[in-house]
Amino acid sequence: MSYLIIDAHAHLWDELSGSVEGYDVKSIGGGKATFNGGIRQMMPPYMLDGKNTAELFVSNMNYDCVSAAVITQEYLDGNQNDYLLKVKGKYGTRLKIAGLCDFRRPGFLPEVKRMCKGGFNCIKVPAQRLVNLPKRVYLTDTEMLKAFEVMDKSNIILSIDLAQGETQVDEMKELIYRFPNLKIAIGHFGMANRPGFESQILLAKNKNVMIESGGITWLYHNEFYPYVGAVNAIKKAIDMVGVEKLMWGSDYPRTMTAITYRMSYDFIIKSNVLSQAEKISFLGENAKSFYGFKDLEVPQYIKNMVED
Repeated sequence: MSYLIIDAHAHLWDELSGSVEGYDVKSIGGGKATFNGGIRQMMPPYMLDGKNTAELFVSNMNYDCVSAAVITQEYLDGNQNDYLLKVKGKYGTRLKIAGLCDFRRPGFLPEVKRMCKGGFNCIKVPAQRLVNLPKRVYLTDTEMLKAFEVMDKSNIILSIDLAQGETQVDEMKELIYRFPNLKIAIGHFGMANRPGFESQILLAKNKNVMIESGGITWLYHNEFYPYVGAVNAIKKAIDMVGVEKLMWGSDYPRTMTAITYRMSYDFIIKSNVLSQAEKISFLGENAKSFYGFKDLEVPQYIKNMVED
C-alpha cells in the first residue's frame, strides 16, 4: 500500500557555517567538513559545494514518495533562518521550518520574539549543546523560561534535542508543568540506544509532547540496516506512551552518508514487529496532525531503470 510519509526531522542549509564547542564547522567540498578539529563526511559526496538545498531535498522527497517535511536546525550547520524563510515561500505547503538563535549566550530573548512573529512554524533548541559549556545553560533559567512563554503565547512549536539519558529530563518536566499548552517535539527518539532513553520517551505522556525519530539510524548505526534494534525501540515506545505520540524523522542529510533516503524509513514498512495501523500513524499521520499540514499529496512512484 502507499503511505502518507512526513519527515519530522530534516536539515537544509545554503552555506554550512556552524560552530560547536569552540570548533568551526565548514564545508571543504565533496560532502566533507571540518568538525571537532578534524574532518568528517558530513554530507553525501555528491553535495560537492557544501550546499544542502531545498531543491535537492524535494527531489529526494519526490523520488522516495515523501509528502512533506519539517526542517529543523542545529548549531553544527550555522543559522539558516534567512534561507529557510525563502524555502518556506517556495515550498510552504510541503515544508514547515524551525527558526534558530544562539541559546548558548544570554540576550537571545529579543530574537525569539522576532522569530515568533517572523513566519517560522517552530523554534529549535539544540539543548544537548547547552550542557557542556563553561557555564551550563539550564532550560529552567529565567531567560529560557521567558522564551518558552513567548513561544507558548505565539502558538509556536518547540523543537528540541536533549542530551542523552536523564541529563535534562527534570528541566523538561518543569517547563512542561509551567507551559502545559506549549507543543513540544523531542528529537532523536529520546537518544534511543543510550542508557536512560526511556525517561525522555515518558515525557510524551504529557498531552502536547511528541517524540520524533530523526537520527535513529545514526543511533543504531553499528547494527545497520534493517535496524532491528531501532524497530524494537519504536515498539517499546509505543507500549510506553502510545503510537499516537511518535513521529518518523530521517535526520537528512547527515544520515544519508550511510544509507539512502528510502532506507531511512522502509525498514519500518518492512518490519513484522509493527502493525499496519502503527506504521500509518508513525510514518505520517501523527506529524500531519501535530504540525498542521494540509492538502498533501503522495508523490507518484516512478520505477527505476533496474526494475522490471
